Amino acid sequence: MNPASHSSNINPEIAISAQDVSKTYRIWRDPVARLKAPFWTILGKSIPKSIRPSPIHTRISRPSGSRYYTDFHALDKLSFEIRRGESVAIIGRNGSGKSTLLQILAGTLTPTTGQAKVHGRVAALLELGNGFNPEFTGRENVHLNAHILGLSETEIRERFDDIAAFADIGDFIDQPVKTYSSGMTMRLAFSVIAHVDADVLIVDEALAVGDVFFVQKCMRFIRKFQERGTLLLVTHDTTSVTTLCQRAIWLHQGHAKGMGPADEIARSYLQATYAEKQGVVLFKDKSASVSKPRPAPKAVEDQRLKFINQTSLRNDLEVFEFKPDASGFGAGGAVIQDVSLLDVSSLQPLAYSVGGEQVILRIAARAHTELDRPIMGFFLMNHLGQALFGDNTFISHLSSPCPAKAGELLVTSFTFQMPYLPAGDYVFCVAIANGTQEEHVQHHWMHDALAFRSQSSHAVGGLIGLPMLDISMKIAPSPSDAHS
Repeated sequence: MNPASHSSNINPEIAISAQDVSKTYRIWRDPVARLKAPFWTILGKSIPKSIRPSPIHTRISRPSGSRYYTDFHALDKLSFEIRRGESVAIIGRNGSGKSTLLQILAGTLTPTTGQAKVHGRVAALLELGNGFNPEFTGRENVHLNAHILGLSETEIRERFDDIAAFADIGDFIDQPVKTYSSGMTMRLAFSVIAHVDADVLIVDEALAVGDVFFVQKCMRFIRKFQERGTLLLVTHDTTSVTTLCQRAIWLHQGHAKGMGPADEIARSYLQATYAEKQGVVLFKDKSASVSKPRPAPKAVEDQRLKFINQTSLRNDLEVFEFKPDASGFGAGGAVIQDVSLLDVSSLQPLAYSVGGEQVILRIAARAHTELDRPIMGFFLMNHLGQALFGDNTFISHLSSPCPAKAGELLVTSFTFQMPYLPAGDYVFCVAIANGTQEEHVQHHWMHDALAFRSQSSHAVGGLIGLPMLDISMKIAPSPSDAHS
């Protein structure tokens, strides 16, 4: 029955703990019903059971005035634990209970049943400017919010200049918050929570209204915070889930529909989103075998050796076989039958690639129903499920669609220059749909269609390295040299 609390009784390795947390809201039929219900309840209890009318004929015996309201369970017996230093995403559709859960963990809402505990100081950005008084100036709201978050007056004075500099709203810091734009309000709110030395940071999609420069500043702060603290992030963006978090909790109608590695939950959520809109068939992996390397044709090996001799800027990329039974989903109106990476000159399947050369990603799909505007595309994903790059056929065939009849085989080729990739495992996720970019039916989305492994790389940093055409450095001539 208690709100989230800072407790010394829980395991110090556990940052957040929720045990059978439920939140129920009573939705009244109308204001008059809310007024009548207590009287009927009292009257019903005062009548002896032996002379009470049958429940079929009277509303008095209805339990707790249930004729006048319905119970809405925003959360229903939710339990989980988050360890210190973890970054966990909460994902789910609108109305799934995400914001209710965060308010309980932040201590601003009391659960109906169950218990939620937080170990350490919490900084929460739940709603835009939540807790700000619109009549107060930005300066006054900084002091108010910092006090609420546990800073002393001395600490606030010491950090105020840094807070103001981070928010970067200039002289508006001394203007009433009601004169702020949504972006300025978010800047100030995030700036406060960034300077309170929190142990747990809760962010509820607040960065969606920021400009690109401030969002980058916030992301740098979050990355730095993750080195020492616990992050709880609410978002609809599956890319943010896989980029920022190790684990994810998928909420659906107040229940935990899934908990696990961020990439797996993001996939399941994506699949469920399409299922709800379109209805889908599941394409499940029928084999537990690991992808096998493709035998290397002599022509491919000769091309690889030739490229290695030409440059030292290279990867060693081992390409595996296409997995026809890789997991996926879709309406089933078309099914992907083959995915291969080809050498651009010989059109032979590549067993190895070294980065920097031109390659062709070829996708073949069989239509099982008539497709008037088919779209085929791909993403290259790393081992965390992050999309590194991708493309589809929609724009290139906007004015010249390629309709397919049932039984016909659609073949799409994407020709591009292979980037340099840090060492690790990668997969091509491919899909075929029908319609437009905005409105389409997803017929077959295949998660791990074609895998390959980067054994080594010269790439210095980042997620991918571009094949540089030239790298040079020299001393520019001085003006006097130019005229001599």
